[in-house]
Order: sequence, then structure tokens, then C-alpha cells
Amino acid sequence: QVQLVEFGGGSVQAGGSLRLSCSASGRTFRINHMAWFRQAPGKDREFVTAITWSGDSTLYIDSVKGRFTISRDNAKSIVYLQMNSLKPEDTAVYYCAATFQGGLGRRTWDYDYWGQGTQVTVSS
Repeated sequence: QVQLVEFGGGSVQAGGSLRLSCSASGRTFRINHMAWFRQAPGKDREFVTAITWSGDSTLYIDSVKGRFTISRDNAKSIVYLQMNSLKPEDTAVYYCAATFQGGLGRRTWDYDYWGQGTQVTVSS
């Protein structure tokens, strides 16, 4: 089993920055990939970005390319999401996810473990 805890959410004005952290504990040696998803009120949970545990490959949705960066610190079992040039449409609860499975996925069912979520609010 793996436990995930997110940190770093908050409120920011448009154009500002936030950095989210996701701390993993438990059987972290089995983690293959980790990802960030987000869910806005009344909408489905949406894939944002993912990274292999080795860090050699990443995926991003088009709307965050050039603004968000995912990275990881394996020694600390932490994955980060640096979010710059934030927009009101980035407002959502952001969830960290992890999987033991192979293949870097974009779907919620590609991931087996989830954090509790952290709120990000961007005001115009």
C-alpha cells in the first residue's frame, strides 16, 4: 500500500505561482509513475500531468504546457507540481496519484492510490 498527502494549495491572483507537493509513504519502492489530476466544481476529474518514477518521461495536458512543471525527489519520495502564470480556469481541487502499473497513463483508472486533494483557487 501507498499513502499520499498533498501540500501547498491556496489562493492566488491570476498570473501568480504555487507549488504543490505530494509526499508518498509506504511501499514507495513499488511506485512506477505518479500524476496530478484536478477536479473543478461540477466537472469530472481531469488529468494534468504525470511523471515516471525514474523521471525520464513526463506528460502534460495542452492547457498547462509551458506553465506547469512536474518533478520528483526520489530520496524524499516527494513529487512536486510547480504552477506558474496561473489562470482562473486552473481553479480546482488538485489530487496526487500513484500506480504500480507500467505505462504512463492519463486516465483515472491508470492510478491505484490517491491523496485527499488540495484546493487551488485563482482569482481574476
